[in-house]
Amino acid sequence: MTPDTLKSKMAEGLLSFPVTHFDTDLEFDQTAYQDHVSWQSQFDAAALFAAGGTGELFSLTPTEIPFVVQAAKEAAGDTPIIAGCGYGTKMATELARDVTAVGADGILLLPHYLIGASQDGLYAHIKAVCDATEIGVIIYNRANSVANADTVARLAEDCPNLIGFKDGTGDINMVRKIVAKCGNRLTYIGGMPTHEVFAEAYDAIGVTTYSSAVFNFVPQLALDFYAAVRTNDKATINTLLGQFYYPFLDLRDQVPGYAVSAIKGGLAAAGRPFSPVRPPLTNLTEHEIARLAEIIKGSNG
Repeated sequence: MTPDTLKSKMAEGLLSFPVTHFDTDLEFDQTAYQDHVSWQSQFDAAALFAAGGTGELFSLTPTEIPFVVQAAKEAAGDTPIIAGCGYGTKMATELARDVTAVGADGILLLPHYLIGASQDGLYAHIKAVCDATEIGVIIYNRANSVANADTVARLAEDCPNLIGFKDGTGDINMVRKIVAKCGNRLTYIGGMPTHEVFAEAYDAIGVTTYSSAVFNFVPQLALDFYAAVRTNDKATINTLLGQFYYPFLDLRDQVPGYAVSAIKGGLAAAGRPFSPVRPPLTNLTEHEIARLAEIIKGSNG
């Protein structure tokens, strides 16, 4: 898939991150993972991010990441697979080449490891990853990796295969500047944890798609909410926020790391095959899974 084709495809609909399945020994469970990706691909997602944030990129080894991406690609049918990538520049460029070799349609560049960086440093890091592959690359502004509007515009000028910008900072003013400066050159993606609660504000400034983690266990609800945002259906938005998203956030926010753990717990709550998280994350308790099952049931009317 060419970068321009992927850019257009992403703008057409909702995006999601498949969780990465592990067995009881916390080794990658390829069969369970591929079954899950295949199931997700039956719904109308514009693309799936393999080994991304919700997919526990931070828990995977550099040798596991391309293996997970290849497994997703095999299971996804016609759904594009965008590979997670990150860490320091040398590791990130090696990962970019490795996931390209196994058939990834694009790359989501997550924050580099640990330290802050200047805008010139971020430019050099992101450009090196773009230069390491011919497939499309998406910047993910979050945590210690925040490229400003001038840096993003400079990268868009110098990197033909830079196709997207994803925001996880919540800094609406900065995102608006980036959209204004870069225009149609990029596809803009919302990337806040449980982005649905931010979706209306982002949509108003030109960020017309986002990644939905809850798509992992309530895909039709996630699609219904996305459709409501795109059509400005306030009644549906308010109903789903009240019945599902806000109760889900109350549970998710109880424990650090539950932004990922609660998604895997959601699989169990929805009656889907469950997978544990790798440390340092912790799994939901049985009581929390039961509570999440009640939230899901309540959102189904």
